[in-house]
Amino acid sequence: MTLAPLRVMLADDERPARSYLAALLRAIPNVVIVGEVANGTEAVQVIEAESPDVAFLDLQMPEVDGLGVVRLVRKPRLPLIVFVTAYDAYALKAFEVHAVDYLLKPVEESRLREAIRRAQDRLE
Repeated sequence: MTLAPLRVMLADDERPARSYLAALLRAIPNVVIVGEVANGTEAVQVIEAESPDVAFLDLQMPEVDGLGVVRLVRKPRLPLIVFVTAYDAYALKAFEVHAVDYLLKPVEESRLREAIRRAQDRLE
């Protein structure tokens, strides 16, 4: 049985961090990036349009932050959420909105693979 590709999107206002995460994700078999955006407003638009399975959201972005994205997306459209941040202070808030995982920057490949595994388990 072949699993359908895991469709992911990522939102981070820091281009180097976004590019690094995208490169790590592209190296994982059966993961397809359906959107890369620089802010929360764009993240909401991509989630609504593309219906990804998982959204990797930076917690601190201008205008709309990662938690704001979760609040703005209509519930039936809300993908699984993995927060990516340089700060551990938001972990409790992240899990209050049922995040699948909480990754600290710089993201370690092993932790990213674990987050992907957790998301796949939740989707099964």
